[in-house]
Formats: sequence, C-alpha cells, structure tokens
Amino acid sequence: MSTETTKSNALGSRLGGLARRPEAGTFIGLIAVYVFFASLGGSIFLGAPGWSSFLNMAAEVGIIALPVGLLMIAGELDISVGAVLPAASLTVAVISGHYDLPTYLGILAGLGVGLIVGFINGVLVTRTSIPSLIITIGTMFGVMGLTLGLTVMIAGSTGVFMTPDPMAKTLFGQFIGGMFQVTMFWWAGFIVATFFLLHISPVGNWIFALGGDRESARNAGIPSNRVSIGLYMYSGFAAAFVGVSQVLTFQSAQVAAGQAFIFNSIMCVVIGGVLLTGGAGSVIGIVVGTLTFAIVNQGIFFSGLDPNIGSIIIGALLLAAVLSNDSFRTLAMRYAAKKS
Repeated sequence: MSTETTKSNALGSRLGGLARRPEAGTFIGLIAVYVFFASLGGSIFLGAPGWSSFLNMAAEVGIIALPVGLLMIAGELDISVGAVLPAASLTVAVISGHYDLPTYLGILAGLGVGLIVGFINGVLVTRTSIPSLIITIGTMFGVMGLTLGLTVMIAGSTGVFMTPDPMAKTLFGQFIGGMFQVTMFWWAGFIVATFFLLHISPVGNWIFALGGDRESARNAGIPSNRVSIGLYMYSGFAAAFVGVSQVLTFQSAQVAAGQAFIFNSIMCVVIGGVLLTGGAGSVIGIVVGTLTFAIVNQGIFFSGLDPNIGSIIIGALLLAAVLSNDSFRTLAMRYAAKKS
C-alpha cells in the first residue's frame, strides 16, 4: 500500500471519528441556524451589531452552562443558579452601593455567596439520599427569599443602585467598542479552565465515572463526595460571577433577575450533546450548544420574526439537537462495536 493511500486512510479515519462524535450534530446545527438567521437578518445580523448581540448573551449564559454541564455529566443538576445570580448582584450593590464600601470588598462578598450556596448544595446532595433536583430547587427558593427579605430590610426596595470603582468596571463590566462586553474574555478563560478540568486533568475521569455509575466509582476509590461538592461550588461561583459582572455593567441590581438562566443554561448543555442521564459530554459541545442557543435567541429579534414564535423555534431546536446528538452517539457506538 502506498504512502499516499495510507495517509488518505488515516485522514479519512480521523474525519470519520469526528463525524461520529455527538458534537458533530451540534456543530451542524450551529451552522444551519446561523445561515438561516443571517439570510433573514441581513447585513445588520452579519455585522458587529449581530455578533455583539449573540456573543454577549452567549458569554453570560455560557459561563453558567459550563459548570452546569459538568454537574450533568456527573449525573447531577443545579437549579439554584437562578437565585445565586441576583443574590450575588445585590450583595455587591448593598455593600458597595448602599453602604458605600470598597467595590472589591463587594465583589469578594458576592463571589463568596456563590461559593457558600454551592457548598451547601454539595453537602446536602452527598450527605442525603434526596435527588439533587429537589435539593437545589429548595436552596433556590431559600436564597430567593433571603435575598428579597434582606434587600427590602436593608435598602427599603427590591433594587439597589451603585457607582463601581472605575478599574473594577473596566475588568468586569466594560463594553469594548461600545458593543462587546468584556465578559466574553472571561468566558474564554472559563472555557480553558473547564476544558483542562474535564479533558486533561485526572478529575475529568472521575466526573465521567460518577455519571456512569456513582457506586462503582466510589468503590474504585474516587473521592465522589469531594468531587461533587467541588462541582457545586464551581457552579455557584460561576453564577455569582455573572451576577457580579451584571451589576458592574449596569450599575444596579434587582431581586427578580436571573431566573431565565436556569433553563437557558440547561438547554445550552443539552443542545451541546450532554446526556441527561450523565456520563457523556464535552466542553466543546457545551460551547457550541451555547452559541447555537444564543444565535437563535438573538436571531429572532434581528430577523423581524414574531417574538411569540421564539419559544417554538427554541423548543424545536432543542428537540432536533437531542435527536441528532442521540443519532450521532448511536453511530459512534456501532462503529466502536465493529472495531472491537
């Protein structure tokens, strides 16, 4: 066999392997929805206004979707992110706005709220037999109630305004060129860190093992409780980070903010090929799923379509993504069985 033929076969094998990955269906969906909305949205959607719109949205929901995706790969869920985000925002606003203390003190306190809620979630999930869905719903309502009650008691309203330190605003809440939020660069950092955690470090294998069979993983010596608590703390930290960036961007915080991030983040993860049953998924898939969701969400606005059909389009996208991801995964399993 000639060298050229060998190289061609090797290349074909690599391309075939990529095509059989669940992320392949997500990537095809990303291209399809972008072309579709670009044809309707015209030059505005193709230009800086369109790109800044969906990238800004993708950055915020993407930061939260990454740890939520890790938890789902490990077979868990975190619904409390929708309450942690406004809690962190209001913590910063109350400390650095109402009490006029240093902005960085408020930022640290806001991020601390996320870590504390994540730790509580992790401890409750690992120390009880209650499903994580129920536990995190409970903590969500608990945090929402505390946030509302304390904010009204301290500030006398459900919203608090603040004037952040200029350097802090530049780092966390600046608009670059008047359109692109600096949060996009933070999202890139979260992507790199999460990719290293899941696909390079030994912890990634532990996460996949927990999602595959938690009892077997525990028997194999994997510190399942510590991994789960760490993932919940990461999820809480990410939600708090988005809350901090929002209050520094818009210089105000509201109790009602954040609820949309619960299901939006889960949708991004599912569109990205992560199994609801756990044990499978990738950071690249989550990122592509987040971009796909953001393009659809903002593309509806730029295309001039009736906003009332937006939910129908997003629901159809979610169903199509799940079906295509399942098809690609089945194809990969059949290919692996033939090789063995």
